[in-house]
Amino acid sequence: MASRPADTAPAQAPDREVLAGLVERVTFHNAENGFCVLRVKARGHRDLVTVIGHAATISAGEWLTASGEWVNDRVHGQQFRSKFLRTSAPTTAEGIERYLASGMIRGIGPVYAKKLIRAFGDTVFDVIEAKPERLREVPGIGAVRAGRIVNAWAEQKVVREIMVFLHSHGVSTARAVWIFKTYGADAVQVMSENPYRLARDIRGIGFRTADAIAEKLGIARDAMIRVRAGIGHALATAMDDGHCGLPAGELVSLAETLLEVPAPLIGTALDLELAEGTVIADQVAGTDCVFLAGLYRAEQGIAERLRIIASGATSWPSIDADKAIGWVESHLGMNLAASQSEAVRLALTAKLLVITGGPGVGKTTIVRAILRILAAKSVRILLAAPTGRAAKRLAETTGFEAKTIHRLLEVDPASGGFRRGVDHSLECDLLVIDETSMVDVPLMHALTRAIPDEAALLVVGDVDQLPSVGPGQVLADLIGSGAVPVVRLTEIFRQAAASRIITVAHSVNRGEIPDLGRADPESDFHFVAADEPETAVERIVELVKTRIPRRFRLDPIRDIQVLCPMARGGVGARSLNITLQAALNGAAEPRVERFGWTYAPGDKVMQIENDYDREVYNGDIGFIARVDAEAGEIAVGFDGREVVYGLGELDALVPAYAATIHKSQGSEYPAVVIPVLTQHYVMLQRNLLYTGITRGRRLVVLVGSRRAVAIAVRNISGRRRWSKLREWLGQ
Repeated sequence: MASRPADTAPAQAPDREVLAGLVERVTFHNAENGFCVLRVKARGHRDLVTVIGHAATISAGEWLTASGEWVNDRVHGQQFRSKFLRTSAPTTAEGIERYLASGMIRGIGPVYAKKLIRAFGDTVFDVIEAKPERLREVPGIGAVRAGRIVNAWAEQKVVREIMVFLHSHGVSTARAVWIFKTYGADAVQVMSENPYRLARDIRGIGFRTADAIAEKLGIARDAMIRVRAGIGHALATAMDDGHCGLPAGELVSLAETLLEVPAPLIGTALDLELAEGTVIADQVAGTDCVFLAGLYRAEQGIAERLRIIASGATSWPSIDADKAIGWVESHLGMNLAASQSEAVRLALTAKLLVITGGPGVGKTTIVRAILRILAAKSVRILLAAPTGRAAKRLAETTGFEAKTIHRLLEVDPASGGFRRGVDHSLECDLLVIDETSMVDVPLMHALTRAIPDEAALLVVGDVDQLPSVGPGQVLADLIGSGAVPVVRLTEIFRQAAASRIITVAHSVNRGEIPDLGRADPESDFHFVAADEPETAVERIVELVKTRIPRRFRLDPIRDIQVLCPMARGGVGARSLNITLQAALNGAAEPRVERFGWTYAPGDKVMQIENDYDREVYNGDIGFIARVDAEAGEIAVGFDGREVVYGLGELDALVPAYAATIHKSQGSEYPAVVIPVLTQHYVMLQRNLLYTGITRGRRLVVLVGSRRAVAIAVRNISGRRRWSKLREWLGQ
C-alpha cells in the first residue's frame, strides 16, 4: 500500500498553523453543511486535540491534515479551528480497523472490520481495489456484501479527489462539502465550466461565494456569464422565499448590489436572459415583474388546466340533491346544517369547488357526505394530500383510501418527475385534495396536468394556515381570484365549540388574544408561564416526560409532539431534540452516533428529504425499531412499514421529539406543546401560531410569555408573495 505523502498540508495563508494526526473520535458531524468536531491524536501533542472544521465525510481512523488557528472557547477550552481540512485513508492496521468499524463503508461494522484486518492486515484497501474477489475469503462476506464494500470504497476515493481539486482553487472545506453534495462526481467539470452554477444550484452558497471561486478561476468581473448569473440567483433566492418572481426594479437593485457593475451591463444581461427564455417579463397588479420561466409557465398551466376542468358537466348522472342529502344523513346518523347542505349541493354539480374553513366548522363532515353519496352512484373517486400523515388522517376521517400526492402521481425516481400526466392521466371521476394550503406551484401544476378533462376536482384546506414552503400560494390565489366556486365555512358547531383548542384557534385567527388565565383542569388547552428560555426548557421536559402522560395517559414519545416556531435557539427544535431525547430515551441501547445525532431503538425520527425509492417523504415521522451496529443498519417503522437505512444514510433522518411548526403542516397529534417566547420574535406570526394550535387533537399547551403570544396574534405582516396565478385565474 502506498505510504502517506510527507507533505499533505492544504493550501494556507502564511499565518496559519498546520496540524496533522489520526482521528480518534467524531464527536459531532452535521451532514447538511459538513461541520464537524473531532478528537485527534495529533503529531507533537501528548493529549488528544479538539479540531473543528468541515468535511464531506469523516470517520474515526482517518488521517487528518488541517490548516487553521488555535482558539480558546469559553465553554469547550482550547480548540484548533481549521479553515482547510483534508482527510486520507489510514495506513496502520489499527487505523484501518477503526475506519472500517465506523460504518462509513456500508456492509462493514466492528465484527467484519476485525475479520478483514485479521485476513489482510494493512493491505485491506489494496485488496478492495485490486483483488476484490479475495474479500469472499472472509467468513460471512458473500458476493452482495463484497459488492457493497467495493462500491463504497470507490465513492470514498472520488470524494477525496474532488476535495483536492476544490482546495487547489481556494475553496474552503465547508464550501467544498456543499459543492460535492450537489454535483457528486461531476463537481470538477461543473466548477471548470461555470462556477456560477453554485449560486443557482446550492442552497446555502450565495453568489459572492461563487464569485470568489470564479475569480480564482480567472473569470473577469464584467464577464457576461457573471452578470447573468447574478440575475438568475436573485430570482432563485426569491423562490426560496415563496415568490414566483420579483418586481423588475427590485430585481435590478438586487443585481446591482450583488455585482457592482454598471446598470447598462445588467440591462444587457437581463435582455439576454429574456431572449433565451430563462426568465419572463410580465405584470402583477400593474407592477412590472420578472419571473423564472419554469414557475411562470407552471402558474399559467395551473390556470389553463383548471379552466378546462371547471368547464362542462360532471361525468356522473344528475343527482336529486334533496333525496341524496336525506339518504346520507340517515346513512351517517347525523343532520347537516344549512351551510353544510349547501356545500354538498354545490359539490354534486360543480366540476371545480373549493371548501375552506378552520377547525370545527364541518369540513370533514361535508367531505364524508359528498363521498358517500357519489360512491353510492359508482363514481370513481381518488383522495390525496401533500404528506403521508395528512393522507392517513384523510383516510381515517372519510373511510376511503387516500394517498400522498407524490404517490398518486407515481414518482419516477430516474427522472425526478411523475409518470402520471397529460398522456397518462389519473383514472377517476372525482379527485379530492386535502390540506391544499401546503401545495406549492410546481406540485399543483403536476397534479392538474394529471387530472382528466372530464373529472371533477374538490379542493379542501384552511386558507388561514401557513402557506406552502415552496413557491406560490395556490389555495389563497384560488380563493382570491373570484373565478372559482368557494364554500367558506365559519360556523363552529356545538360539539366543536366545547373544545378550547378550537375556540382559541379561531380567536387567534380573528386577531383576538386568547384568555391565558388558569384553565379548568379538564380543559384541552393550557398556558404555562415561562419568560426565560431556561425555564421554558425545564417546563417542556416536565410536561412531556411526566405531567401530560400522567394526567392524560399518553405515551410521551408517540403521542406528544413539541412544535417550535424556529429550529435554532435554546428553545428551538434542534436544541430541544437533544434535551428531550436524553430525557425520554437516554438509556436505550445499542446506540450509534452519526451526523451529529444519536440513534437508538425507540427514538422518534423524521425523514427530512424525499426518498422516492423507499417511498418515505420529507416530514414523515417514524420510530426506530432496531439498531444493528455490526451490519451497519438501522430499521425504522413508518406507519407499520419498516424501512432500513445504512449508517451512512442517516443524514436523511433527524430526531423528531421536537419539530418546527412548518414541518408539522398536514399532521395532527394527540398532544402538542408549543414554546412561544420573545426570543422567537422574528417568527412570531398569527398564521404560525394558528397553525401550531390546530395541530393538537386532544391537548395543546403553550409554554412561554404572554407578551410573545400577543406579539404573534397581532403580527399579520407576513411578506407578500409575488405570484401571477390569481390574475391568470381571473382572466
